[in-house]
Amino acid sequence: MQGETMVGFGHKQSWLAVRDADVEALTGALALRDLGTVSWRDGIDLAYLTDDRLVVTPPLPGARDARWLLATGRWLLRPNTVVDVVELSATLGTEVQLFATYRVSELHRWARAVDGVAVRAFGFLGEIGEVTEWRGDPDDVEQSMGLPPALDGEPDILVSEHDVMRLAGAWSVDPSTLDARPAPGPLHAYATP
Repeated sequence: MQGETMVGFGHKQSWLAVRDADVEALTGALALRDLGTVSWRDGIDLAYLTDDRLVVTPPLPGARDARWLLATGRWLLRPNTVVDVVELSATLGTEVQLFATYRVSELHRWARAVDGVAVRAFGFLGEIGEVTEWRGDPDDVEQSMGLPPALDGEPDILVSEHDVMRLAGAWSVDPSTLDARPAPGPLHAYATP
């Protein structure tokens, strides 16, 4: 796997971004079972093709001069999977972000917590045109995407998967931009609980 390049992801997917975190602490908090290392291509394929696996990147440089672990897999998109970013952030003592985008139903979500404190959460289901979650105030990037500064009544909101990627890049790492960059190490595959 030496000399390998990274493979981007993000579209029709969900992922966690964890700032300056220890892999073992993250996987322990999520009760994941280690399946070993995999190549980037095999790992990203695994993340997209199964709903009971996650892959975790090595630490990646990103926003705010931090290193970010990204954990991705369809398991995070399942309706019965609940990852509380506030609780996970408190457990790990760092910043945790959750992103999800699924263009078939126009489901777009993001959440952010720092040291166990909820900073922001947003959910939108485009097929019914409904905001499903709104916690905290939108930052400048969210407002530049067209979100109002506050949720008053039923605002006319239109969010796309490109907006999710843009916000991920501003907050941590846009995983869709990883293609063909030199890989800092292999992915690790995990079985979900």
